[in-house]
Amino acid sequence: MSSERYHQHFTISWDQLHRDVRQLCHQMIERDFKGIVAITRGGLIPAALIARELNIRLIDTVCIKSYDHMDQGGLNIMKGVEHDGEGWLLVDDLVDTGKTARAVREMLPKAHFVTIYAKPEGRPLVDQYLTEVAQQCWIQFPWDMGIAYVEPLVDQVKRNYD
Repeated sequence: MSSERYHQHFTISWDQLHRDVRQLCHQMIERDFKGIVAITRGGLIPAALIARELNIRLIDTVCIKSYDHMDQGGLNIMKGVEHDGEGWLLVDDLVDTGKTARAVREMLPKAHFVTIYAKPEGRPLVDQYLTEVAQQCWIQFPWDMGIAYVEPLVDQVKRNYD
């Protein structure tokens, strides 16, 4: 899969991510989990926020690489876990094509799998998500963004005529 399949962009601020995670946590407040397994790297920050909101102290990781910026390649599983997920909350930021989700589901078939955002192709693989996003939309997460000075339009135009 290449970056050419993305025709839309959805930018998420730190504040929006925190609001979305808290809203997802409201839906899980009655559940009792042994711990959290975060799917790295995208699931790390949502997992930390969820851990705080649900008062979960035990956090582990499954380390998988499937993207190089906007290009999806093969799966590289760098670290797994030694249990089937019974009683655990499995967290990722997004389920996209389902490639990573399928691999993690095989590792942790009994975990409760949540994502903050879900695209149609991967949505059936998670137990719970908050927001559905179009398949052709690239999500700009706050950890991938930076704040930069933007020159006022009038100065840009003046510079182009000089």
